[in-house]
Amino acid sequence: MANNIANILKGRFLVNDGAFTNWAFIVFCALLAIIMIASSHSAERKVYRVAELNQELRELRSEFVDTRKNLMQQKMESNVARKMKQRSIGLSDKPPYKIIVKSN
Repeated sequence: MANNIANILKGRFLVNDGAFTNWAFIVFCALLAIIMIASSHSAERKVYRVAELNQELRELRSEFVDTRKNLMQQKMESNVARKMKQRSIGLSDKPPYKIIVKSN
């Protein structure tokens, strides 16, 4: 047992008769490690992109709420009446009425 551990630590398993299978396994493990690292970096990039998009979504939602609030204020009857008064147009004293057209 101690002899096997000493052979592994000295690297004799890489130069023995069956070393090709050992090298093939080492290259395979190195390839898997490279793929794992690349996959991890790709996943982190996606996480950062999702965080950026969520921040942009919050900003756009806030801008939408502000714009909608401004629109509601401008559509209020009192604001419209004030703007029309500047153009010498006032509110009607008579209520509106329907025109009904009967067709045969």
